[in-house]
Amino acid sequence: MAKRRVMLTYAPEVSSEPIIYTLGQQFNLATNIHRADATEDKGWIELELVGEAKDIEAGIAWAISKGVRVDPVG
Repeated sequence: MAKRRVMLTYAPEVSSEPIIYTLGQQFNLATNIHRADATEDKGWIELELVGEAKDIEAGIAWAISKGVRVDPVG
């Protein structure tokens, strides 16, 4: 199993979508939220993804395609 810690940053139009749920269900990833903050204008989540490396990469690519900025942490 691979682990990767990322920072997801998103705009209000994406905030109503179940991004973390979908990462877990569609890409078979375990998710662990380390920190998060949200306002009316933006939000961010520091998230650890655990799973197969190919699934982590596919999940990150999907989140980016939805308009989420994904940056490595650490």
